[in-house]
Amino acid sequence: MKTFAKNFLWGGALAANQCEGAYLEDGKGLEICDLLETGKDRFIKLDPALELHEGRVYPSHEAIDFYHHYKEDIAMFGEMGMKCLRTSIAWSRIFPNGDDAEPNEKGLSYYEDMFRELHRWGIEPVITISHFETPLALVKKYGGWDNRKLVGFFERYCKVLFERYKDQVKYWMTFNEINNTLKLPYLAAGMVVADDVNAPQRQYQAAHNMFVANALAVKACHEMIPGAKIGCMLSLSTAYPNTCRPEDVLLTQQEDQLRNCMSGDVQCKGVYPYYAKRYFERNHIHFDVEPGDEELLRRGTVDFYSFSYYMTNCVTAQKDAAQVSGNIMGGAKNPYLKATEWNWQIDPVGLRYTLNHVYDRYGLPIMITENGMGARDTLQDGRVHDDYRIQYLREHIEQMRLAIDDGVELIGYTPWSAMDLVSVSTGEVEKRYGFIYVDKDNAGSGTLERIRKDSFYWYKNVIATNGSEL
Repeated sequence: MKTFAKNFLWGGALAANQCEGAYLEDGKGLEICDLLETGKDRFIKLDPALELHEGRVYPSHEAIDFYHHYKEDIAMFGEMGMKCLRTSIAWSRIFPNGDDAEPNEKGLSYYEDMFRELHRWGIEPVITISHFETPLALVKKYGGWDNRKLVGFFERYCKVLFERYKDQVKYWMTFNEINNTLKLPYLAAGMVVADDVNAPQRQYQAAHNMFVANALAVKACHEMIPGAKIGCMLSLSTAYPNTCRPEDVLLTQQEDQLRNCMSGDVQCKGVYPYYAKRYFERNHIHFDVEPGDEELLRRGTVDFYSFSYYMTNCVTAQKDAAQVSGNIMGGAKNPYLKATEWNWQIDPVGLRYTLNHVYDRYGLPIMITENGMGARDTLQDGRVHDDYRIQYLREHIEQMRLAIDDGVELIGYTPWSAMDLVSVSTGEVEKRYGFIYVDKDNAGSGTLERIRKDSFYWYKNVIATNGSEL
């Protein structure tokens, strides 16, 4: 049986806006997540004027204060034996307003020091260039990613990173969950589209601009850092037909095409697929494509494909089918699956299916950059006994091994998350994902003490045995 390669990248994942805190320290500017409060209605409560308000809890402002604790945190990752850490660079630490004349040296130095610390522990940085961290000033001044000007600002930002960190970072990703431009336009594309009748038009324009920016980043990375690898990153919520009714099967195929495949096709194959073009025609969606864009997309395809995977759901044409929601995506309830407290359906076998589906379509190396289970962990006598998380991860890793035996080229796995942090969907810290417990509650109180969970020691052994002992 084929299994994990000797150089398989076992790691964990973080994101700057969910862990760093220090939201205005050392010259950092505001970013879009700095305006989101705690609560499941955090996107609805967003002030359309994009202003902060006294007395409200904005969890990104301190988060878990990784900015000041990164050395001790990385030491714990090193103790765990991690081979890589997937995290992001906060764009507004480098260019506080996004369009500044010069980059912020303190921001550049911070990440340089952090990467140096990672290498000291033998941990490879896997860096997302934009993980829901568009500078707020760009949104206020230009309206977000539907404005073509952001392409140029992003390209310059990328080139600054590639030049500064060319000797420290070998693995890059451009945009986190780029396909969420259509589901989460504020987070993914820095756009406020509530009650905007032109929302679909603006969102697809934003998606196109981001595809162009992705291609420009790929081109610059290959030119500036020979041997580096740069990939795309999507949110994959694999869907099954709710029944074998042909209508359900067809609807599932159509949802998969627009939800998952279009972004992958453009970034991996370099062209808009036929079904997307026909969808634009049928729905009277017309976005600006500048001369040279099509050639740029063809030449600027990525080196690897990465994705987040938490759950699956079902698709049906039946209007009264029972529904579930999770990770922003909803769908019909699958009666064969259990779900978490937040109603995210747990489907390890679906990961094997997804890996085969993606590899069959693109034939590129794959990295799973998010996979995990949110839970209300309880601290008892200084320990967290999270057997439920161990079971979740064990079952998913076993399906990864089976997918490798199927022939899939899987090169890395960075579970969400390396340590507790701020949840994107609800802004909670108490919705915990990490191997390391952080003493903080949803109201922002706590000592920030770091405590190893049972899953920390379990995953340490998984890495040490290269996945042979689960």
